[in-house]
Amino acid sequence: MKHCFLLIVLVFLARYGTAQQDTTAPYKRFPTVPPISILQPDSSTLTKDKLKHQPTIIMYFSPDCDHCQHQWEDMKKAMDKLKKFQIVMITHQPFEMMVDFYRKQGIANYSNVKMGRDTRFVLPPFYRIQSLPFMALYDRNGKLVTTFHGNVKVDKLVRAFDK
Repeated sequence: MKHCFLLIVLVFLARYGTAQQDTTAPYKRFPTVPPISILQPDSSTLTKDKLKHQPTIIMYFSPDCDHCQHQWEDMKKAMDKLKKFQIVMITHQPFEMMVDFYRKQGIANYSNVKMGRDTRFVLPPFYRIQSLPFMALYDRNGKLVTTFHGNVKVDKLVRAFDK
């Protein structure tokens, strides 16, 4: 009888304990710039506290993703519209692959663009990234403005900061 009662209590706790879990994505529960720590092409580390206090676009991408490459090309062509934004391009792909993309695309020519590798694979579960490129936009105070999955027109990115 004791074991039966214990089993009933455990089933009850398991059923109702999981029903109370918050299934909201972490970036929605914590709508500020996440504690990023990325390995940059020069092997230095860029962390959240080293970011400037200005509107920020975090772009999670893969160097071998066609959609990501097209997104970057569109952004590069419209860089005059994006100069006032800090752009942080982050990938999970191997370091060498990221460095190759960095060099071929001339990222160093854009002072407002930083790139790095998410060595701890923190951002995909934080944002629940399901497609690339993924972008999270933050205002100058580090508060989340909005997110985008997939390619986005540059004008739409810029307008998102105006809302």
